[in-house]
Amino acid sequence: MATASTISKPGKTTIRRRTKPSREDLPKDVNLCEHCTAKCCRYFALPLEAPTTREEFESLRWFLLHEQATAFTEDGEWYVCIHTVCKHLQPDNRCGIYETRPPICREYTTDNCEYEDDWVYDQYFETAEQVVEYMEAVLGPGGEEIGDGRKKKNRRRSIRSPKPPLLPLLTG
Repeated sequence: MATASTISKPGKTTIRRRTKPSREDLPKDVNLCEHCTAKCCRYFALPLEAPTTREEFESLRWFLLHEQATAFTEDGEWYVCIHTVCKHLQPDNRCGIYETRPPICREYTTDNCEYEDDWVYDQYFETAEQVVEYMEAVLGPGGEEIGDGRKKKNRRRSIRSPKPPLLPLLTG
């Protein structure tokens, strides 16, 4: 199990911090779950087809209009992530239905799990506004599909402000 450490200073509030040993500090035959905070039981991610049209990006934006939803890309694959705790996760971070847990839980291993808490995604979207900004960048101005922004009819439109006039040269 992860251990709790206490930090207290005179006149200050006590802070309890959960710590866990690193993967490398544990013997090879130890189950990492015994030391973990059960990150894998606190969300689920579903694969998506990579959005390539304004309509598909709008569907992705719709997901992020819901609480506890994010989206990310990893190795070129897109996912919607729902941050919600499994109903059967116990206060000690163990499974309350371990003997009858679903196959997806049985097949999950700690070989490549998120035990270290240092995962970084290629792209991570927390808000619908971030999806809109990304959509505008990849579709281009007036674009309905990826690559439209390069089409001749859209070349004059820009997401940038107009170029300001040059400043006069000082002579003297």
